[in-house]
Amino acid sequence: MGNAAAAERRLRNPGSFERLHRRCKEVFPQQLEGVKLIINKHLSSHFQAAHIIHLSSMLPQYSFKAMYSGDQEADSGETFPQLMGEIDGSGSLNAQCVVMLSNRIRARAAFQTQQERFQTWQFDTQYHGDSFTTTVTLGNPDILNQSVILVAHFLQSVTQNLVLGGEMVYHRRPSEEGAIFTLAAQYTASQWIGTLNIGRGGAHATYYHRANDQVQVGVGFEASTQTQETTFSFGYQLDIPKANALFRGSLDSNWVVGAALEKRLAPLPLTLALGAFIDHLKNKLQYGFTVTVC
Repeated sequence: MGNAAAAERRLRNPGSFERLHRRCKEVFPQQLEGVKLIINKHLSSHFQAAHIIHLSSMLPQYSFKAMYSGDQEADSGETFPQLMGEIDGSGSLNAQCVVMLSNRIRARAAFQTQQERFQTWQFDTQYHGDSFTTTVTLGNPDILNQSVILVAHFLQSVTQNLVLGGEMVYHRRPSEEGAIFTLAAQYTASQWIGTLNIGRGGAHATYYHRANDQVQVGVGFEASTQTQETTFSFGYQLDIPKANALFRGSLDSNWVVGAALEKRLAPLPLTLALGAFIDHLKNKLQYGFTVTVC
């Protein structure tokens, strides 16, 4: 009995800082434009590949994506190392490598090129404690031009429901240097999650609520001290299991209305996604659909 009570009181790991608002963001529909065809292929238990064809108002684009996962399994169930890369027809490349140095330490390197030129490159290390997570990220280090971006995250579970933490972003370039601090808090209940980030750059708050197995809703608030703009947004997700369908909708304070419908065409290995966004103030309509072959 004593061991069971101690296990219940043991604080959980809070996860990573960038995933604080994940549950609320997943409720909102993603913008689709044009026609996209995605063909996924599982080559083995370790290798996956995908061909992506995108037709829109711009030039047609083709990209190839490959993913590899190793045999080293973490407590979370993820396997390492993880290698991911995507290259398009112009030669632009996005690639990253994630390795597990120990059961608690993970390291990641990510690169992005624009044709033959490097655009961004970053390296980060993440440590998972029993009740905390800390991450240090080094972005675009350039010794010759004396420029760098350094980001540090820390999250601590204070109680079973409350997580507190912060973020520090330091940037340096020849004519500029500065740092921005942001505080974070998240409270998790049985059916809802409230999250707040507040700092010198502004504030970001989200509220996620799971009404039942079919309905989920999310509310977001963002305020920027730099642009002096404030935005409210509301989104919802409706699961229709009998129809193998998922519907998402959203509305924000800029009078942008969005909707997306995702339908699995069983027994075929196909998923169809339809989406549209209407900006009433700018009188602009954006729509598209995606076909995914698994």
